[in-house]
Amino acid sequence: MNRKSYWDSIYANKTGSTLSWYQQHPRRSLDLINRTALPRNARIIDVGGGDSRLVDDLLREGYSDVTVLDLSRAALNRARTRLGSASAAQVAWIEGDILEAKLPRGAFDIWHDRAMFHFLPTAEQRDAYISAVERAVRPGGHVIVATFAEDGPTRCSGLPVHRCSAAELHGTFGAAFQLLGSERETHRTPAGVEQRFTYCWCRYEPVGVEAVGAGSR
Repeated sequence: MNRKSYWDSIYANKTGSTLSWYQQHPRRSLDLINRTALPRNARIIDVGGGDSRLVDDLLREGYSDVTVLDLSRAALNRARTRLGSASAAQVAWIEGDILEAKLPRGAFDIWHDRAMFHFLPTAEQRDAYISAVERAVRPGGHVIVATFAEDGPTRCSGLPVHRCSAAELHGTFGAAFQLLGSERETHRTPAGVEQRFTYCWCRYEPVGVEAVGAGSR
C-alpha cells in the first residue's frame, strides 16, 4: 500500500469535521503544550497534523514557530487555506513521511503527535519514528504522543492500529525519555463513537543514556 496515496484519498473524499479524530479544539494537546511552560517562541512540530485545528489554537495562544508535518498534501492545503497568508511567517508546512523525513538535528523544543503513532503497526516502523524524534528534538525538549489505548479501537480509517497502555507507550520510547505524566482520554468521534486514547508526555534527556539504533530496541 502506498501510504501517501491512501491518506490523500481519505482527505479528498471526506471533510475534516467528519473524520474520526476530528476535534474542533484539541484542548488536551494544547493543555499539555502549555504545561511545558516554554516561551511562546518555542519551536513546535505537530507530526501527522494534517488539517488538525491544533495549529489554529497554538497561533491563537501566541505561539509563533509551528511546523506541521503530514503525508497528505490535501490535508496540509486545507489547513494552509483555512489559516490564510497571515500565518505564513509563523507556520512551516512539510509534506512528507516521518519515517523518511530528514528533519534538522535538535530543531524542536516540543514534538506533538496525536493519533499518528498508532498507524505504525510494525516494530521497525516504530523504531524509525523514535529515531526521528531523537534526531529532531533538542536535549531537554518535550515529547507529547497520544495513541489508541489498550482498550481503544483495533482499526481506524480501514487500517489496523497499534494500541498501547501508558506503560507500553513509554517503554517503547525508552530510558532517554523521562516520563513526566500520562493520561487517558475518551474521545467522542463526530459519529458519536467513543474512542479511548493514552497520552504520554516526556522530557528527552539523552545525556548518559547509550544511543539506541533502530531495530535494536
